[in-house]
Amino acid sequence: MTRRPMEGTPQPRLFSADAFDGFGPSLFRPAEEPVAGRRVRGKHPDRLKRAVRDHAPRAPGVYGMIDAKGRVVYVGKAKSLRCRLLSYFRENSRHPKAGKIVSHTRVLVWEQTADEFSALLRELELIQRLGPRFNVLGRPGLSRYHYVCVGKAPAAYAYTTAAPTGKELGCYGPLAARNKSEDAVRRLNDWFKLRDCPQTVPMVFADQGELFTEARGAKCLRFDLGTCAGPCAAACSRKDYGDGVRGVRAFLDGRDRTMLATIRRRMDEAVAGFAFEKATALRDRLQALEWIDDRLALLRRTRHRNSFVYPLAGPEGAVRWYLIHRGQVRAALPAPATAAERERTAALIRQTFARTAPPTVLSGGAVDSVLLVAAWFRRNVGEKLKLLTQTVAMGQCEAG
Repeated sequence: MTRRPMEGTPQPRLFSADAFDGFGPSLFRPAEEPVAGRRVRGKHPDRLKRAVRDHAPRAPGVYGMIDAKGRVVYVGKAKSLRCRLLSYFRENSRHPKAGKIVSHTRVLVWEQTADEFSALLRELELIQRLGPRFNVLGRPGLSRYHYVCVGKAPAAYAYTTAAPTGKELGCYGPLAARNKSEDAVRRLNDWFKLRDCPQTVPMVFADQGELFTEARGAKCLRFDLGTCAGPCAAACSRKDYGDGVRGVRAFLDGRDRTMLATIRRRMDEAVAGFAFEKATALRDRLQALEWIDDRLALLRRTRHRNSFVYPLAGPEGAVRWYLIHRGQVRAALPAPATAAERERTAALIRQTFARTAPPTVLSGGAVDSVLLVAAWFRRNVGEKLKLLTQTVAMGQCEAG
């Protein structure tokens, strides 16, 4: 009932020389639905502007800017294609980037979508597929996703990496804003007294028997500052250090968040005692840890929940059902009206929501999609009242 986007490397030229073929198939448009779109040419911006004024509809959709070599240099979305495209040609009020995009544009194309939500999804789909040079959000490689991991024997600790090996004790993500993740990881290692030194530093636990004993000094100041248990100096047992590793994993798994409550209580006590410098330091620590806790909580919810049917009426009143499973739109189809449509829809719902093991971690592209859906419902809170559970949607199909 739906068709998936084309895979593989995009071709140098997306369109034929004479006619607009469309942006290609989409996961968010039923295969049998005709595509309403247009392609206009113009070496000068004034010609493109006239074409937009004459032909662009006041309807939601996506658009693409194509340069003289036939390359898509920018993809955007709009609630009203006509209004959005005309804004590119207002020299006195447009953003400098818009002027730069127009200066490279020789062909302008657009494609109508059923509604604004569909336009958002289609924009992300096209950016990920085509990788336009002027797009940043959603473009593969530019988000620079990374993971927070716990591992590296013989004394595990928390660290960030762009390429987990699969041998970690725990792997969490993907995440963006690596500087924030690294700040949070540093504070986690401090709180649970885990090392963060290079693998070349030898680890010797207090309960580890040695043939020759010698006095060992800590290799950094963290032991003296009380933020590391000192496994390099035989200052802790393997069990005591393991308790810290289990603690950091419990926090990252979302099983134990008492650390946040403890820091918040200490911050309040510092404020009450007029120790404002200490309170500020605790506030900074709390904000860093709450940031990563919030991001990982979203990913956990997505892997296990956030599955429903979202019926949405477009500007012309036609209703479309979006099947959203674990935070991602998996299929889109018209609201079933006939017995045959209800039967096909019920089968697709069963297939989409089939019980399968959730992924251990989400891929970067999946995270972009999950965040887009989450942002939509955050901005449009009232839309949550329309959501149908799988059971209710199946009941509507069966009852007709």
